[in-house]
Amino acid sequence: MEKIASFKVNHLTLLRGVYVSRKDTTPSGDVITTFDIRMTEPNRQEPLSVTALQAIYHLAATYLRHHPPWRDKVIYWGPMGCRTGNYLLLSGDYESADIVPLMRETFRFIADFEGDIPGASPRDCGNYTYMDLPEAKKEALKYLEEILDNITPQQLNYPD
Repeated sequence: MEKIASFKVNHLTLLRGVYVSRKDTTPSGDVITTFDIRMTEPNRQEPLSVTALQAIYHLAATYLRHHPPWRDKVIYWGPMGCRTGNYLLLSGDYESADIVPLMRETFRFIADFEGDIPGASPRDCGNYTYMDLPEAKKEALKYLEEILDNITPQQLNYPD
């Protein structure tokens, strides 16, 4: 069986960054762009804790689905199984640099967030106690300051 596209990326040299993972065209001709929002270096840095990643997921998904003008373009935001980042799916044909300002806003929102995490209740979430807001804020600020605020072309394009 042939490997899927995301398993063909060289994870030995992949840096933290914002990458176009793939572009798909629906039968009606719409383009869906999948982004790899890579927060840790695979196999070289510790993955995000499950509880920080869950809180980041709840906060980012809520923020993005309310963000004008992006809210109508957001299809999905969710964590990677390897816990090294998240996927963002947008309706439209985009490049990595197109969403860096949006990612800066999103991670600033998470880093500055105070209060109850949206959807962190037994009614709204399958594992609502599995969230660590202080750790999520710390990881968001780290990604914002170390990557998004100083992003390079190497962190916008997958390695060969």
